[in-house]
Amino acid sequence: MAPCVLAAISIFCSPYTIAMKKLLALFFLFALALAVLAFIAPKKKDRVLVFSMTRGFRHKSIADGIAAIQQLGKLHGFDVEATEDSTAFNRYKDLKPYKAVIFLSPTGNGLFNTDQQQAFMQYMHHGGGFVGIHAATDCLYDWPWYGRMVGGYFVKHPPVQLATLQVVDSLHPATKGLPALWKHRDEWYNFKQFNTDVRVLIKLDESSIQGGDMHGNHPISWYHAFEGGRVFYTGLGHTPEAYSDSLFLQHLLGGILYAMNK
Repeated sequence: MAPCVLAAISIFCSPYTIAMKKLLALFFLFALALAVLAFIAPKKKDRVLVFSMTRGFRHKSIADGIAAIQQLGKLHGFDVEATEDSTAFNRYKDLKPYKAVIFLSPTGNGLFNTDQQQAFMQYMHHGGGFVGIHAATDCLYDWPWYGRMVGGYFVKHPPVQLATLQVVDSLHPATKGLPALWKHRDEWYNFKQFNTDVRVLIKLDESSIQGGDMHGNHPISWYHAFEGGRVFYTGLGHTPEAYSDSLFLQHLLGGILYAMNK
């Protein structure tokens, strides 16, 4: 046999080469096992935080709202935690795990101290998501940054009544699939200090109600990108019945998913 052939056989069959082949085989099996585990292991769910602290009027619908959002989470793959404790906002690292923070009709001033305000601002600046429901515009009048973020402040409202809503942007997740003219019974806020930089999704047809006071241009749901974060607000959600209304829940879910950047 030629010397070169003998040398090749010798190298191929040497203990060093055999050990390397075994090592490569083990490495391949290890990588395969990791891939299989990654595929079959349950993925960590996204989380949202619902905040509903009240220092003013307390809506009877808050409990219904929490239950409805929890059910939406079960159906659409995200976990929901609820709190009325402002210390959840003490540090940015405590808020960082949440894909969105949902303000479910909190009311009143002085909900957060300076450190908590800074933690929430930092959360938004790092790409956080915010969802405001109904009385999220009836709180924190003493914090102008919040007013710009949420999009405006509540000023007054007429009695609960049926109204016609006009969907002006049907492409957003919060309005996609809604009727162009949507009849809904709720408590209709008038707003002040409205942030004209927001993108309006739905307007209230003031001719369909008594007590509209925004001169025919009455936004009731909107969204915008704000200082690095994503903001969605809906003025709907005053009544307990809203949280069993399929169209409202569709609207709310779309807003939550937008804020979560899903």
